[in-house]
Amino acid sequence: MYKGDVNPQEAFEQLSSNNNAVMIDVRTRAEWAFVGVPAVERMATISWQQFPSMQVNEEFVATVKEAGIGKDADIYLICRSGSRSAAAASLLTEAGFATCYNVAEGFEGDLDESRHRGKTNGWKARGLPWIQQ
Repeated sequence: MYKGDVNPQEAFEQLSSNNNAVMIDVRTRAEWAFVGVPAVERMATISWQQFPSMQVNEEFVATVKEAGIGKDADIYLICRSGSRSAAAASLLTEAGFATCYNVAEGFEGDLDESRHRGKTNGWKARGLPWIQQ
């Protein structure tokens, strides 16, 4: 099991103050391009699932290692709403990465009453920095 769930504000604070902290955005290339990405200094974009089939990326752990992310890094994983990133955090923990956290609300957060994301909670709704790729 990974270290735990944190909200986007907690993740941002750690990424801003802890030089050992890194974020991995596990969404798809389409999501990064059309929805945006967190604007943090130490971040990698590594898909957990391959679009459009949504098969789990069998090279996920290898790609994290290739990105230069060490097993001693404090890793904050984020996806749209916190589900894929939790699975990725669990896998990295099993692979020996010691300190993995799931950003529970994700980048876009939960659906609101109109079934739209990005307004209830999540990185964007909390007003944290983000950019379009």
